[in-house]
Amino acid sequence: MNVLLTKGRLVGSVEADRNRMKPHLSPRQAEVVRLRSLGCDVTETAAILGISKHTVLQHRAAAMEAFGTDKAALLTRVAIKHGFTSINDKLTVSEKRKCGRKNDGWN
Repeated sequence: MNVLLTKGRLVGSVEADRNRMKPHLSPRQAEVVRLRSLGCDVTETAAILGISKHTVLQHRAAAMEAFGTDKAALLTRVAIKHGFTSINDKLTVSEKRKCGRKNDGWN
């Protein structure tokens, strides 16, 4: 068992500390973060989820606030850190079809 002293308190493990600090996202916010981290723009994300572009932007803004960042570029990094997406995640065939993407080498 890893023991860590953080800001004067003893924590059982680094993983326990990470889970305690994990921000809460709604399922829709988590899905928007996932799609944005896979390189989908606002229009593609809206098409995949069947919602408006404005709603995508609202979900992204709420997720960024929950993560404590004001930079969209950090959104993916923080999402990976907290386990909302992974570096190996890819768009599904259905998601590619909905947004009109071909095999672009990334997904």
